[in-house]
Amino acid sequence: MKVMILAAGRGERLKPITDSIPKALIEIRGKTLLERHLERIYEAGIRDVIINTGWQGNKIRDKLSSTFKFGLNIEFSDEGNNILETGGGILNALNMLGEIFLVINADIYTDMSIPNLNFPKETLGHLILVPSPKYHECGDFDLIDGVIKNTNSQNLKFSGVAQYRSEIFAGCSQGKFSMTPLLRKCASRGLIKGSIYKGFWADVGTPERLDALKLIDRS
Repeated sequence: MKVMILAAGRGERLKPITDSIPKALIEIRGKTLLERHLERIYEAGIRDVIINTGWQGNKIRDKLSSTFKFGLNIEFSDEGNNILETGGGILNALNMLGEIFLVINADIYTDMSIPNLNFPKETLGHLILVPSPKYHECGDFDLIDGVIKNTNSQNLKFSGVAQYRSEIFAGCSQGKFSMTPLLRKCASRGLIKGSIYKGFWADVGTPERLDALKLIDRS
């Protein structure tokens, strides 16, 4: 099993912090978001990691080479100045990932362990959902009998942690695109499983949320 960490984004909402560093290297309580994810990946017994980079991606490479000492095999999928968004970024690295793989958004802060997910062959993915936080007006999906659904009462948010089969990208073309329309299309066909994580989770999306997280002892 391989894990891909999505770390290429510009982090527009986190300006001016992200004017000088990529959002994956934002520190909370003395440790970057990226390092926290890598530590949990290592603890889960996974050794192969792909990180997509874009905005100031060289700083991610430099940081990991100088400070991260765990025995992980880390490869990079560099998007340069052509950031491909979530779906395009995964598709661009698909030949590095294998048939089934995990994906983690770099810009989340959580005490969630790396999940060990199993789903039937006819299922194309498994999303970890969380209760929608107060700063989101509505959620992304509903979960009915373990299956991700698009409904009018969406009260669950996608956590940014998921496992996919490579077949989910069948018919997709290389280039910039978000995972959201693809996931909604698959959800309409009942092709994605899901589960709810009720532990600590936060989207580090704005300077205000970042400041609030720095006051919480979740080291």
